Amino acid sequence: MPKVQTMKRFVLLSVLCSLAQTPAGAQTKISTSLAQQSLNQSQIVNGIAVIVNDEVITRQEIADRTRMIERRLSSQGTALPPRAELQRQIVERMIVDRAQLQLAKETGLRVDDTMLDRALLRMAEQNKLSLQDFRNQVEREGTSYSQFREEIRGDIIMQRLREREVDSKIQVSESEVDNYLQAENKSPQKNQELELSYILIRIPENASPDVLEKQRTRAEYVLQQIKSGGDFSKLAATYSDSAEGLKGGSLGWRAQERLPQLFIDGIANLKVGDVTGLLKSANGYHILKITGKRSTNPGAAAVTQAHVRHILIKITPTVTEEQARHKLLDIKQRLDNKAAKFEDLAQSFSTDSSASKGGDLGWVYPGDIPEFDATIAAMAIGQVSEPVKSAAGLHLIEVLERKNDEVSPERQRQLARQVIRERKLDEATLDWVRQLRDRAYVEIRAEDK
Repeated sequence: MPKVQTMKRFVLLSVLCSLAQTPAGAQTKISTSLAQQSLNQSQIVNGIAVIVNDEVITRQEIADRTRMIERRLSSQGTALPPRAELQRQIVERMIVDRAQLQLAKETGLRVDDTMLDRALLRMAEQNKLSLQDFRNQVEREGTSYSQFREEIRGDIIMQRLREREVDSKIQVSESEVDNYLQAENKSPQKNQELELSYILIRIPENASPDVLEKQRTRAEYVLQQIKSGGDFSKLAATYSDSAEGLKGGSLGWRAQERLPQLFIDGIANLKVGDVTGLLKSANGYHILKITGKRSTNPGAAAVTQAHVRHILIKITPTVTEEQARHKLLDIKQRLDNKAAKFEDLAQSFSTDSSASKGGDLGWVYPGDIPEFDATIAAMAIGQVSEPVKSAAGLHLIEVLERKNDEVSPERQRQLARQVIRERKLDEATLDWVRQLRDRAYVEIRAEDK
């Protein structure tokens, strides 16, 4: 462990020991500077449950998270596991999250309030609510909005950290693309999506034979409980070490070809309702349940392309989302009234590099601009959309024409490369999280009697 981390932990533990040995009345004599180097008073009052490197998780934090998870599981109809087992899962998830946030902080990764507010607004829009209504709903469910904001900030930071530490390092070779395309042409499960639930029993990095045996026995016990009629969601919340465990293990709908090869092999020939045996990887033992199947895009050899143009107003420190939306609605009204031409308005107002071409984006495949897909699919030729939001800003979109076309070999290879990256990503993320967790200094404290 780096020396600075060791020193931070030494200071922290020294302060904790001194606090434990100091009479309650004398604790107020501890200097403010020393308290700032270690723990704030609210953490002391709450009681320290876990030390993660040079930070603590308090009992109050765990209690708050437990109530939130219990409400979530109950709302989705999942039977609650015993509270002690649930809290064990929650503590482990909080340790993993804290280790990630610490790494992000050490490497300068931040999410400012402006960025966070935009993310919350997108969440409200996705739920077809105003931001105030969204806030009211959060608070009705028993979570303070300020706490909810910070949880979302943490989620965004962790996602960006994983993109930097994992996603950016995945490589796909041309030979892997060749092998994938060859196997895909022979696959009877092409164009199929699966709804999956998932349990992971994690194997720590450099685990001893005793630990390996313990985790295998644990995984076999969970699998036997499932086969004996146990509730999969409840068992996931009780035992799974995956991020989805506290959501009842649901992975949602996944394209079969984008699953890790281990999963594809494990679910071969299974029907809806079936459960795999134990699937072992370097990261642990995996159990999958198929909860749904559906076919997608049966005519995959041909795709519908759209010739599209757009007008983009970027959201900046000087241009709010509300201002950008208002501007685009004014532009749309002019277009609807035939008061101006699309290409002229794009040249005058669009903040995209396509402005010089009248906003023309050329022929777009489904998936090229994911935020546009649903809007484009629902539009008539010549229709101008309502403002559509993307990471770049807000857009007006017009579909000029459509065509059905065979997927070119270059496009097939591009799609294959994306699929292979996604297959690798799940396993690589699990491996990275496991290493980060196992290399952290963690002390779980017994509850005071």
